[in-house]
Amino acid sequence: MSSLSSIPTLPPALSGARVEIDSSAGRLSFYVAGPAEDAGDSADRTPLLLLHSINASGSAYEVQPLYEHYRQRRPVYALDLPGFGFSDRSDRQYLPRLMTDAVHAMVAEIQRLQGDAPIDVIGVSLSSEYAARAAQEAPARFRSVALVSPTGFNRGAPFNGPPGSNRGIAWLRRFFFNPRWSDGLYRWLTKRGVIRYFLRKTWGSKQIDDGMLEYDVLTTRQPGAKFAPYWFVSAYLFSADITRVYQSLTMPVWMVHGVRGDFIDYRHKSAYVGRSNWTFDVMPTGALPYFERCDDFVALFDSFLGR
Repeated sequence: MSSLSSIPTLPPALSGARVEIDSSAGRLSFYVAGPAEDAGDSADRTPLLLLHSINASGSAYEVQPLYEHYRQRRPVYALDLPGFGFSDRSDRQYLPRLMTDAVHAMVAEIQRLQGDAPIDVIGVSLSSEYAARAAQEAPARFRSVALVSPTGFNRGAPFNGPPGSNRGIAWLRRFFFNPRWSDGLYRWLTKRGVIRYFLRKTWGSKQIDDGMLEYDVLTTRQPGAKFAPYWFVSAYLFSADITRVYQSLTMPVWMVHGVRGDFIDYRHKSAYVGRSNWTFDVMPTGALPYFERCDDFVALFDSFLGR
């Protein structure tokens, strides 16, 4: 066990203000920024919520290019989901319900600060499922939902399990939480070289974002860092009913993904092509297209919002 003096200090992942609130999902940390009050009529006053992906080293750093771009144009919020970044990393059950409740709490806080108008949300990879579920449960709070490299469209879909169910594998969770090797295994899974390996699989290239690598190493060294990732790799954070959730969305939905790396199986998106509220784009990138082609990404997103 590391002593407190050996735990590296975790700096803010993003610029702007970092704020913490208490919620039913535990203590939540988020970043907020936006244009000056005198920015004029050119500024879009609709808040934008950004949700990072779920993995062994997730944090709000994963949405940095979008946050920095949109903070000049509109109010933008980036949440550290439960178990990650500066949010509550306690030893508890990490399930889709917890993550969705965190999204609801974040949207409620945004509307407390900004007014009751509906917001736009961008979910990345697995957090797309929580954005979609929150929008299904409270549609009046969401103007649009954007899904970047979302889960639930690959081999195995459709996922039409009982409402609120997950795809957790009990024996796998018991394995990861076995006290004889749990800490040591997590330290190995989050070695710099291993994190670099998985980032290259995400990018589909050796040209990754070095800043993300450095931040990932730091965030995995924080107390409680293993809990949410172990529930993730045991599949408990994947929704078994997500197809039903996606199909129920009534607001405009944008889905975009890349063509490189391990996250390129979206064969089931064909089931949504005929839906009038869905828009699809494909970019010549890995799973985080805005890190590679931010200008192209925001042009597509802004075009979607304009329609």
